[in-house]
Amino acid sequence: MSKLRISGPCRLHGEVQVHGAKNSALPLLAASLLCTQPCLLRNCPHLSDVDTAITILRRLGCRVSAEGDAVSVDARTMSSCTIPDALMREMRSSIIFLGAIIGRMGEASLSFPGGCELGPRPIDLHLQALRRLGVQITEDHGRLLCTAPNGLQGAQITLSFPSVGATENVLIAAATAKGTTVLENAAHEPEIEDLAGFLNACGARIAGAGTSTVTIEGVQRLSGCAYRVIPDRIAAATYLAAAAATGSKLTLRGVVVRHLVPVLPAFEEAGCRLTATGDTLTLAPPKVLQRVRCIRTMPYPGFPTDAQAPLMAMTTVAQGTSVFIENIFEERYKHVGELLRMGANIHVNGRVAVVEGVPSLSGAPVEAADLRGGAALVIAGLAAQGTTILSGVHHIDRGYEGIEQILRALGAEIERIPETED
Repeated sequence: MSKLRISGPCRLHGEVQVHGAKNSALPLLAASLLCTQPCLLRNCPHLSDVDTAITILRRLGCRVSAEGDAVSVDARTMSSCTIPDALMREMRSSIIFLGAIIGRMGEASLSFPGGCELGPRPIDLHLQALRRLGVQITEDHGRLLCTAPNGLQGAQITLSFPSVGATENVLIAAATAKGTTVLENAAHEPEIEDLAGFLNACGARIAGAGTSTVTIEGVQRLSGCAYRVIPDRIAAATYLAAAAATGSKLTLRGVVVRHLVPVLPAFEEAGCRLTATGDTLTLAPPKVLQRVRCIRTMPYPGFPTDAQAPLMAMTTVAQGTSVFIENIFEERYKHVGELLRMGANIHVNGRVAVVEGVPSLSGAPVEAADLRGGAALVIAGLAAQGTTILSGVHHIDRGYEGIEQILRALGAEIERIPETED
């Protein structure tokens, strides 16, 4: 275990090459289980969650090699349909393997997933959808035992909520099911489009990804392909928030600007000037950072819940009152208590957080309780006066590739230190 030591306030300058999207790489790695030829994923981020996914693939019998940002998966040697409990507990996204394993092996055995503790995260939507495809599911002492005795069958499925994970599980499972599946109220996120793009490149027939209605015509088998993972829009938003909070000019490279459209108005309202050219986006800060009137997290194309905490850290040092309404997950304000330790002025009432901007924060010992909350505390540490010691860094490593190296290259005084050091 390690900590981050941040000496602030920091002024950032330079460019960031945005790494591949965690929330795209994980379902793509899972979907590779369906392929009868090797798959090569490029722009795959170096993250602990990706390492866990690779370990899962290997435990299932696949041959996996990683070099640089490329990961090669050969699922022809897959021999198991069981994911050990310890691996399932390491990340919540592990449930995405369920549809892929059933699609390939006709059965699966796994426990409930882990990852960030963000309140109730029922997987009922996943299970209901898979049952519609012909999967029989029983629960036995915390494990899910799934079989498809008659094979997977195309079906009409309507999700009660546009869940990203449930949409991904349906796309993967239905890709090689018999017949046609029509999924209504599907998630619209860019990562859904990326998964469909990967599956189609392997021979699937998926139309409508990125809209509310997705049609999947099952095919007998999928081949392999070489595919590039989209850039991480949440990492991009996080670095923009860090730049705004520290009054810094920053350029992001390798982004898909249209994927960032839901978050860009918040930066503009705060007074930042944004300039986009191709896959490059530059933020120029205002002389005085302004409040953001109200941020409501919503399914895409609304404001992403994953960007809520980083933007809240930004508004703690903005002039005026900002309001956040968290509509996606309960208990996603765990970072607030730590921001208060640094001198922030935040009041929480249920799903609503009211942030009264303060002139400056003060460095303090703080602890990350989850991935995005940890990123928020890094931003606060960059903006604060004095030294911040941040523990719980393993949460941050789940979704940000080499965050301290990137920030140090931008001029920040930040280093990773042993758990025993202060």
